[in-house]
Amino acid sequence: MADEHEHDHPEQDETAEQRVVGELPDVSKGTARPITVFGNPVLHREVATVTAFDGELAALVDDMFVSMYAADGVGLAANQIGVDLKVFVYDCPDDEGVRHVGHVVNPVLEELPAGRRALDDSAEGCLSVPTAYMELARPDFAAVTGQDKDGNPIRVEGTGFFARCLQHETDHLYGYLYIDRLSKRDRKDALRQMSEGTPKYATVPND
Repeated sequence: MADEHEHDHPEQDETAEQRVVGELPDVSKGTARPITVFGNPVLHREVATVTAFDGELAALVDDMFVSMYAADGVGLAANQIGVDLKVFVYDCPDDEGVRHVGHVVNPVLEELPAGRRALDDSAEGCLSVPTAYMELARPDFAAVTGQDKDGNPIRVEGTGFFARCLQHETDHLYGYLYIDRLSKRDRKDALRQMSEGTPKYATVPND
């Protein structure tokens, strides 16, 4: 997910005293990969469930963090770097300024009870739809269950902007971009913004 706040990534602000939930990645391990964009087939279908929790998966998570930071994003799904596996990483603040950092393998969004379905219609952006931002109503609370890179069961929940990130990244792994949830008019507007803009990071050209 793109950070519509357009500020420096919290990782770059050494002076900020910010509560961090999760473990910061070792960015010396990974390699930045270019970002797949709208139209690439891997973004428009459900990707494969992870079954091997091994060094290759750990290396993928490292690459995903570095790729996300290189693109100045707050979340990244594996198919956004062309990998056909259900994994996403995040380094995303919630609306209270708490910074959430981590990864989820094989995520599944929990069904929300009726009382937690308050909608937030903030702007949303995506690294795979570069330079485009549109308002999209999503629940302001989300929880996902899944596994970590070692295969241990995990559950991650969030509010506000972080809840949006959890929903956005899980969507990616099931073949949905945020623009697929927009009205036809807004989707067309987002694609126009993308066609007129120039991404600030490396992308994979579509054939």
